Amino acid sequence: MPILIDGHNLIGQMPDIELSDPDDEAKLVAKLRRYAARKRGRKLVVVFDGGVYGHPQNLNGYGVETRFAKPPQTADHELIRQIRAIRRREEWLVVSSDRAIVGEAQVRGISVISAQEFARRLQALDQPRVNARDKRADRPLSKAEIEEWLKFFGVDEDEDTHYY
Repeated sequence: MPILIDGHNLIGQMPDIELSDPDDEAKLVAKLRRYAARKRGRKLVVVFDGGVYGHPQNLNGYGVETRFAKPPQTADHELIRQIRAIRRREEWLVVSSDRAIVGEAQVRGISVISAQEFARRLQALDQPRVNARDKRADRPLSKAEIEEWLKFFGVDEDEDTHYY
């Protein structure tokens, strides 16, 4: 499912990226690339307002296409233009919390997810993944195992200290 993203709207919901950071777009794109890489063939299109002078305009690659609105247009205008151009509406998802963008997508029958919810999904990528095998290995030691480790480390069992 291709995803059309309101870039600065999403950055405003990311706890580890500041809109005032001159590299905020590049930081978001790095996270989006990680998200795209988790599913082969995933396509993300992120739209930003015009970048800062000297900002690298080409952040494309690894499943992410970036677009900067050309002044005097805004990212909102560009997003609405792109939403109107979508042909296979059932295949797309729009990420934004901007009422105008959300409304335009909904009128055309395109699925929408809030920037807050998508930010949570991106943040989840930074959480360590625990698989079932690791969970099974993480269990309390039995009394016999504790006694074995005490012997291994040379702790005298006759001492008055209890470890279990």
